[in-house]
Amino acid sequence: MKTICFIVLASLFYLPMQGQTYMTRNGNVSFFSKTPLEDIKAENTQAFAAVDLSKRSVAFTLLQRNFLFPKQLMQEHYNENYVESEKFPKAQFAGTFTGDVKTTPGTYKVQVSGQLTIHGVTQQVQNIPAELEVNEGKMTAKAAFAVKPSDYNIKIPSLVKDKIASQINIQIAAVCQPAK
Repeated sequence: MKTICFIVLASLFYLPMQGQTYMTRNGNVSFFSKTPLEDIKAENTQAFAAVDLSKRSVAFTLLQRNFLFPKQLMQEHYNENYVESEKFPKAQFAGTFTGDVKTTPGTYKVQVSGQLTIHGVTQQVQNIPAELEVNEGKMTAKAAFAVKPSDYNIKIPSLVKDKIASQINIQIAAVCQPAK
């Protein structure tokens, strides 16, 4: 699967149509877990994102260690006990979107489907509502969806299971520039 994600990302660099691909290395991915006992939030502002309008494809990849938490102990537990970022350093998404998005200014509502890999487990995700906005030559990609840690073999110890939601809300926002 890593090979497939690499091929998808690499193919975005060799496109025949100039001005159809937008990229950033500073995409923002955040997550939030709300329970009666504790709220957990983290943010990663170093996600790589690429959107290819001609192929209607989108790809994201990020290092798990780059998520920042308000509390250092949460960050340590996240990396060492849950996502095991030494063993599974990256989270990745590669997929396609529906709809006709142009390079002219406007906001385009799309549906995204593809393969999401977290903690070494790849799951198909479908019909995620997303928005692609083209303005002043840039493209802003936004999406929100939820994942279940259990779907990605992330084990939550019974001691803290009431402090971590069974579904984690994910938000993505990436301001992308045209590829050169």
